Amino acid sequence: MELSLATRTIDEHTVLEVGGEVDVYTAPRLRERLVELVDSGARNVIVDLGGVEFLDSTGLGVLVGAMKRLRVANGKFGLVCSKEALLKIFRITALDQVFPIYPTIEAATQDGDGSGPTP
Repeated sequence: MELSLATRTIDEHTVLEVGGEVDVYTAPRLRERLVELVDSGARNVIVDLGGVEFLDSTGLGVLVGAMKRLRVANGKFGLVCSKEALLKIFRITALDQVFPIYPTIEAATQDGDGSGPTP
């Protein structure tokens, strides 16, 4: 399956909608797009994983790298994910303690203080 990437803006948030498989073959495209967003001035980035069917360690590394890049730029980074299979990956790797993970785009864009979702 291919990787699809679409960007839209909601208020001051840049939402990157990701679809398909994020693996060793497609992760470089995701990395390039996230770098482009930050380099072009995006400071509140939300990655919507709603259309992702598969995510491997390479994809996780890309997401961690994007979060670090935004922190250096004094930005905020969050994920939208409600698929149990993906949430399980974040829990197993303890990345659910690193990333703010929201159930919907609406929840992610309403988090004005940057503290992340309420457990």
